[in-house]
Amino acid sequence: MATDYYELLGVARNASEEELKRAYRQLARELHPDANGGDPASEARFKEVTFAYETLRDPERRRRYDMFGPEGARGAGAGDVFGGGGLGDLFEAFFGGSGFSQQRRGAAPTGEDLEVAVELSFEEAVFGVTRPVSFRGVVTCATCAGSGAAAGTSPITCLECAGLGQVRRVRQSILGQVVTTTTCPRCRGFGQVVETPCPDCRGEGRHLDDRSLEVEVPPGVDDGVTLQVAGGGAPAPRGGAAGDLFVRIRVRPHERFERSGSDLVTTVHLAMTQAALGVELDVETLDGTEHVTVPAGTESGRILRLRGHGVPHVRGRGRGDLHVRLLVDTPGALSKEQEQLLREFAQLREEPVAAPEEGLFSRLRSSLG
Repeated sequence: MATDYYELLGVARNASEEELKRAYRQLARELHPDANGGDPASEARFKEVTFAYETLRDPERRRRYDMFGPEGARGAGAGDVFGGGGLGDLFEAFFGGSGFSQQRRGAAPTGEDLEVAVELSFEEAVFGVTRPVSFRGVVTCATCAGSGAAAGTSPITCLECAGLGQVRRVRQSILGQVVTTTTCPRCRGFGQVVETPCPDCRGEGRHLDDRSLEVEVPPGVDDGVTLQVAGGGAPAPRGGAAGDLFVRIRVRPHERFERSGSDLVTTVHLAMTQAALGVELDVETLDGTEHVTVPAGTESGRILRLRGHGVPHVRGRGRGDLHVRLLVDTPGALSKEQEQLLREFAQLREEPVAAPEEGLFSRLRSSLG
């Protein structure tokens, strides 16, 4: 038998299923024994063409043929001592399944998962929000309601797999007969065939369009978190279950607050006198203004805690705290009176300080003296 099945059928190596079928039908009409008076050469040629077509129309056998050649297509591919079926075929033969995973027969596949990014304000991430998310993706065709069939028609049961979505084949191996189950090449596992496709979706039951849906963002989400919306992804072809939508959260930074887990941190600046003598301050929080007492003698870097003014716990009740970090500012550009007072204060505390800076005339007088 010819080793190049594509050449035998007169098609390119990337020929589609429809091109293979068209080429085979033409050759079968020419070579069929009934059309050639039982000529043995035509009959042999007809069997070769039929075997080539049966091999290439099966996605799995075609893959093996492309990798290993005719022997691989027959089930004896390189490194495969189990007749081309491998471990999966052995499980199928003895236990009725592939041994690893088996798609439900006649069931439409699940749609693809989708991923989008959503930017939130700091407050929206802390308190939660319901946001409309718009993106371009696959939607169910409204014309055929997802069936893939044109108006007035409906999908019919696949004759090749009898609606099972799978076909079973018996192969010979060193262990005897091995039964393999593969996805039906005609209906692609749906169990039904659309003979008259919908003109809008071309039989897919779905098409690209702009989509929008409401996403519930729970309180307390952080930057980089991904939310999963079950069923929010792409609908499957011809009525299958939709995939999921994964929403990546991006949170804009806040000009006043930093986040540390469920806690917030804010910085408040104090004058030296306020830190030394104490002061009553109004501190801005995400919930409004809070009155805070700063005790006398507060050092720079001290933290005051406002309980329950942080971020809600995503998994659990309650909220974190707000940490108020106090920074003491050193005064600069002192007036003469202010400088004199500070020097007197330092003298009372017996703290050495730098001598007062001399003026221009004082420096001239010193240099001439």
